[in-house]
Amino acid sequence: MALCKRGVQCCVTTIIRCSYPFQGISTVSTYTPILAYSRLSVLSCRHYSLSQGRQGIFQRASERYEKFLEHRFPRLYILYTTFVKGFQLMVHDVRETKRIRMKMLTQDVSLKELPYREMETIILFRKDMIKAIPLVIISIPPFAIILVFTLMCLFPRQLLIRHLWTPQQQQDFQRLYHEQRCRYRENILKGVAWSIPHIKEWTLRSHLLTLISKVQSGAHPSVKDISAVRGVFSGQPLGLTGMDSGHMRLLCSHLLLNPWLPGFLLRRRLRVKALDLLYLDQALDTLGQGQLTDSEIREACYLRGLNPSSLTTSQCREWLLQWLQLSTQLTESETSLLLHNMVLLSVNYPSS
Repeated sequence: MALCKRGVQCCVTTIIRCSYPFQGISTVSTYTPILAYSRLSVLSCRHYSLSQGRQGIFQRASERYEKFLEHRFPRLYILYTTFVKGFQLMVHDVRETKRIRMKMLTQDVSLKELPYREMETIILFRKDMIKAIPLVIISIPPFAIILVFTLMCLFPRQLLIRHLWTPQQQQDFQRLYHEQRCRYRENILKGVAWSIPHIKEWTLRSHLLTLISKVQSGAHPSVKDISAVRGVFSGQPLGLTGMDSGHMRLLCSHLLLNPWLPGFLLRRRLRVKALDLLYLDQALDTLGQGQLTDSEIREACYLRGLNPSSLTTSQCREWLLQWLQLSTQLTESETSLLLHNMVLLSVNYPSS
């Protein structure tokens, strides 16, 4: 023990002598723990002050660079700030997702048991990664990064995740995506109408005919009207297990999913999408709609098929309340109704 202590004393004395030779510390006998601690404290403080100084210099240089871009190249400045903030948000999402995944593993929590915002983070991050992974694979070969940046500039909607879009691009792309969804709504309603003769139970057949006629005439259906036909969407012909491939392709196109995959993959993707909506609705019902900000309300409406750009916040909240009143009644076997409800409940909503 004495040898170990003596060795430590020699090491610390040597460090002090090398760092401060002018102090006259020449023998081990002059060593005291207090003296060593004071010398090391000076070293640490000096290193800390140097680090702080360097950070200050870099920060001032970055601020000057941003001001230069803002005044001389305003469009480039918008792209620069968008990418900087986008990467910061992306890193934040990665950390949050890692934290939530660790929580799910350590506490044995499934996706449907997560709080609303954590569940939304997991679902949106998964969607972003599906878009980002092909771009990462393309950038692996040497010098391919130039090609990647060129593709990112030419096709930002297809290749960039939402965090890397400018505010104007977010509005334009959201409008474009909603226009794409609207192209398939009439055909989805026709597909539901064509399936009516295949429904065995007369009461369900009558209710569904009334509902489709009401929607096709331009009227907005009530939650009661849609809830009356929920049994049709748990089996043949409109349930996820009994739906024909043609109707599945229409739903995939409406959900902006690839409609040209094999039938079993289409069914699987529709089931995942429907369960995500169901679990999100259950978590949102537990949280309470009043806990969401106005922007979160609009994002929630858009995710469920409504275009909120021409609606007031109160109209969005009213529509989301109608959606939750229906979705919280459903079971996992009836989730096909959620996918169809994105058309039934939103196509004739006032000012939509």
